[in-house]
Amino acid sequence: MHNLLWAMANLYDYITILITWLFVFAFLYNLSTSINKPDKSLAQISFIMMVSYTSSMVMDPQTATPHLNLFLFDAATILTLMMWAGFFIKNKPTAFYYLIVGLSFNAFVFFGMHYDSIVLGNMEFWWFWGLYGIGQLTSDLVMAVVLFTNKDILGLVKVKNYLVRRLGTY
Repeated sequence: MHNLLWAMANLYDYITILITWLFVFAFLYNLSTSINKPDKSLAQISFIMMVSYTSSMVMDPQTATPHLNLFLFDAATILTLMMWAGFFIKNKPTAFYYLIVGLSFNAFVFFGMHYDSIVLGNMEFWWFWGLYGIGQLTSDLVMAVVLFTNKDILGLVKVKNYLVRRLGTY
């Protein structure tokens, strides 16, 4: 696992470009499919994700605190999506929930990596690095796929609906 993560680190730029292009294509796809539809919400959240991921590419990963910067990008994107949902939409698309969960997970692992590597100064591999390396990439891929399909592929919306019914709150 340790060697896999170092190999992924060597491919960081290529993986970042691939993920960013997936969000660009998701936006273009949703824009083209929403032309004759009254509901443009999927195109709008795809645009927010495209802008977020494209703008984060200009950040130099060799800065002193790259994980903290990525955490801040994800937190700002979550805030933007929440404000969008609060002001502009009544029926949130399925992809909205996946974006919130995926970005929250990413923010968590980015902050954890910042704390582990910068604050604590740890440079020894341990399980959290594996969670970061595999989980963050998987989260980004799932978010991109759900922007294309707008389907509840992992059952997150079913879990949300169950919890809302069970707890009786929103």
